[in-house]
This record gives sequence, structure tokens and C-alpha cells, in this order.
Amino acid sequence: MDKIERMARDLGKALQEDERYINYNIAKENADNDEALQQLIQEFNMSRVQLNTEMSKDDKDGDKLQELDQKIKDVYSKILANENMSTFNEAQDIMNAVMSAINMIITASANGEDPETCPTTQSCSGSCSTCGGCS
Repeated sequence: MDKIERMARDLGKALQEDERYINYNIAKENADNDEALQQLIQEFNMSRVQLNTEMSKDDKDGDKLQELDQKIKDVYSKILANENMSTFNEAQDIMNAVMSAINMIITASANGEDPETCPTTQSCSGSCSTCGGCS
């Protein structure tokens, strides 16, 4: 194993020991084990399938489409209001920011920038032609 691969594996270990990663996993496990939340997610997915099925019909029933659309919105609101889901979403946002910062440092370093001073957050210049993507 070469030096850079070893360092990447060490970074992976350090990441898994980080409080933000630990909190993310706890939040994920709590959300996964929340039966009421899982039922809501299942209901949401089933309603989306029903809506897609109805939308693909030649003889669409407008009332049924409206009813299914409203049901999806209602269930989605309940999902977002669930404490375990809210906690998971917050923890996931934090982990996404950590991963984005790590990726930006590695990418900037590979492009010749100073790893000690390169930015860890993306700033938008307003020009999509020079953009590496929104985070």
C-alpha cells in the first residue's frame, strides 16, 4: 500500500471516530428504528407509486390525481415533523458539509493549491461555466 492510500485509510478511521460521524450514525439508526416514521415513509412511497401510475394512464382522473398529490404533501409534512427524521436531516447536513470540506481540500491540493490555505466551502461567483457544482 502506498503512502497516499495509507493516509486516506487513516483519514477514514479518523472520520469514523469524529463526533459528527458518530452523531450521524446514531440519528440514522434512530430514524431507521422509528416504526411510525418508517410507516410514514412507506405510505409516502406507495402514494408516489399510485400517483405515477395514475399520471401514466390515458384517462387520468383529475380528482384522484389531486387527492394523491395532497396525500403525498400531507405525509411528507408528517415525515419532516418527526423528531427522529429532523435530527437525522440535521446530522446528515453536518456530515455532508464535512465531506464537502474534505473533498474540496483534496481536489484543491490535486490542482496545486496550498492544502493549508485552500477554501473548504464553495463560493458562488454566479457563473455556472466555472462552477464545480453547488453543495
